[in-house]
Amino acid sequence: MDLLQLKNIAIEAAISAGKVIQQYMNDEVVVEQKQGGDSYASQVVTAVDRACETAILSHLLPTCDEFDLALLSEETEDDGRRFEKDFFWCIDPMDGTLAFINKRPGFSVSIALVAKDGTPYIGVVFDPSTDTLYHASKGHGAFKNNIPWNIKPARKHLTYVTDRQLKETPRAAEIESLLHEYVAKLGLTEVKEIAGAGAVLNAIHVLENGPACMLKLPKKERGGGSLWDFAATACIYQTLGLPATNFAGEKLDLNRKDSTFMNHEGVFYANFD
Repeated sequence: MDLLQLKNIAIEAAISAGKVIQQYMNDEVVVEQKQGGDSYASQVVTAVDRACETAILSHLLPTCDEFDLALLSEETEDDGRRFEKDFFWCIDPMDGTLAFINKRPGFSVSIALVAKDGTPYIGVVFDPSTDTLYHASKGHGAFKNNIPWNIKPARKHLTYVTDRQLKETPRAAEIESLLHEYVAKLGLTEVKEIAGAGAVLNAIHVLENGPACMLKLPKKERGGGSLWDFAATACIYQTLGLPATNFAGEKLDLNRKDSTFMNHEGVFYANFD
């Protein structure tokens, strides 16, 4: 299997979907409800999400036949073939739909190729608001706008990146205590917050604002993001040698058998040693 060939196809697919989003960024769109997790953000969908998925599948479906791949996408029912094939595409046609609806940056296209054991082999992210492309493949490096991406945390404070502000987050005191532990261990001055993007661009913000982290605590309720929210960025992080793990610091379960949600283990992404 040619990872670089498949990555190039995924890049074409992501940019194609990004162009769909760009056509509607300034338009009013009809918001629909769908079955999701316990947060409103996981329950909203628009015709733009579905148009993005159509654009992506026009590129990726032929590879499923040619390379015997399965496919998991947010807006299509899970057919379970990801447990049978050696690899599957893991697609979020538009992550951060709530940001898109509210006409603010924070939405993106995310495509990953994941092995049956949950190891991400390809990760592609496209930010339509800035025309920025991020991609990586196992053993072949990470890139930003097709230039090798070197991450150099340079700030004196710790940046906490989150979908919603810490004061509005359940178990906020527990998270705040943990963040201040990191500040002390790393010899930093304080914690500053970046809030409001979807999970995919939040992971990118961690890379671009180091030392930084984002995290989700394990919980019983459905949610905590889904496989497609983390698969592509997990590949980028692992290629850069940075942690993209569950909350306990173990390998992310990116091919969960009983659900697509990540609430059972939480997540931890960091841009510091």
